[in-house]
This record gives sequence, structure tokens and C-alpha cells, in this order.
Amino acid sequence: MNYSVDQLIQEAAKLPPIPQAVQKALAFIRDPKSNAADLATVLGNDQVLSAHVLRWANSALYGMENRIATVQQAIVVLGLNTIQELILAHSMSDRLNRPMPGYELNRGDLWHHAVGTAIGAKMISKDRHLNIDEEAYFAGLLCDMGKQVFEKLLRTTDTSQPEWSHHPFQEMERATFGIDHALLGAEMARRWQLPENLLAAISYHHNPEEAPPAYRDLVSAVHIADAAMMMLGVGIGIDGLQYTLDTEALQRLRMSEQDLIALVEKISDELAHAKELIYFG
Repeated sequence: MNYSVDQLIQEAAKLPPIPQAVQKALAFIRDPKSNAADLATVLGNDQVLSAHVLRWANSALYGMENRIATVQQAIVVLGLNTIQELILAHSMSDRLNRPMPGYELNRGDLWHHAVGTAIGAKMISKDRHLNIDEEAYFAGLLCDMGKQVFEKLLRTTDTSQPEWSHHPFQEMERATFGIDHALLGAEMARRWQLPENLLAAISYHHNPEEAPPAYRDLVSAVHIADAAMMMLGVGIGIDGLQYTLDTEALQRLRMSEQDLIALVEKISDELAHAKELIYFG
């Protein structure tokens, strides 16, 4: 049975929203006219979020000699980009932390995979001097969000049939639902009014060479980071067993197989740190 995009988006609307305090904080960070004091006020109005920010700043990871006592001090210590990454990753944990039996993912698997992909995509941007570090992080974090909608539908779909194992998973999603999780995620992002570069990264992260030329570096970075997480065995699930690395993406970013192996090792280390900072139990 095919589902219309509107029907699938209606399913997406049932997912927990991003908390209002997080939305306000992210808007302040993106506003060049705002400052640390403005952001501290927004964060300070949310007890849970401000507590997390203080915990992050006082983490041993940052090695501060004196205890950080205020949110504004924490913002100065961490920097706006780090605050932005941590806030978004933490807010997405509520969406991505739950078990997803339709994709054969345990509790936390998709969250770990998303954060690892975000970390990896940002690393690639830094290493290859792409100058899209933050865009790469957010694109990696959000690239699989369409799975949240398909997961319930897959619970009632017989994916043990031979065609599911003989064809790319995205192809079977399209045949079964009329759209795959990448395109559905992009449509969700479009309705959230996210920028075009993130829409492209979500849409084409499985087939980067089909992305608009202006965004191919970004999409390739996300694709390679996604593949690296599969190599790590994090969040593989039922569809990850059929993940194919596009070698043209490696060539585009001038990466060798040795670079990919090194990336996998670096992501593993950074993901361990991320778990310390953003742990949901």
C-alpha cells in the first residue's frame, strides 16, 4: 500500500516536538544581533536545560580549574557553536532514544548513530577544509529522522520476504510506502523551514552524486560519516546491512580508504565523549 506524503507527515506530527526553550535558544544563537547574556536568559528560564548547560561546562572534558556557576559563564566557556550542538543533540535524544523494532534497533541505537554521524560529518568538514562544520554536524544529526515515521509502519510489514534482502532498503521503502525515509525526512525538514542545504543532505545522504552540485560536498560528508557508523556497528538495524558506500563521495572529498578507517577510529573516541556529556540513561 502506498501512503501519501501528507499521510506520512501526519504521522510525523505525532512525534514529540522539540521543546520550546530549545527552539528559542537555537534562534538566539543563529541571530547575529544576540549575545551571551540574551542566550543565558533564555536558557535560564528552563531549569532542565540550564542544568544541562552547567553540567556540560563543568565536565572534566573541558578541564576548568574553577567551577562554572552561571549559565552565562558556561556559554563563554563552551562557545556558541558547542552550545548549539549540545542543545540540539540533547533535544533530539527524546525522539531518537526509544526502541525502534521496525528497524530492529534497540533503545538508544538511532541516537548514538545520529550523534556519531554528526560528529563524523563535522570531522570530515574540518579535515578536508570544507568550511561547513556546523552544517555538516546538523545534517548528520538529522539525516535519518524520516525513520521515526516509517518505523511504526515497518512493524506491520513483512520484511523477511526475499525481495527485502535482495534490493536496497530505500528501494523497498519506496515500493511499499511510495517514498523512502530520506525523502520523507527532507519533507519533514522542509515543513520545519530548515535551510536548503540541510534538505539536500537529508534527501541525498544515501546517493550523494544525485545531490545538487552546490551541496555535494556536504552530502558526501554526511554519507561517508553515515557509512563510518555502519563500519563501527552502531545503529546498523535491518536496513544498515545493505548500506553501500559511494566511492565517488570519497573521491570527491579526496579521501582514501585509510582516511576512512582513521575517521572510524576518531568517531569512536568522540562518540564516547558525547555519551558522557549528553547521557539520557
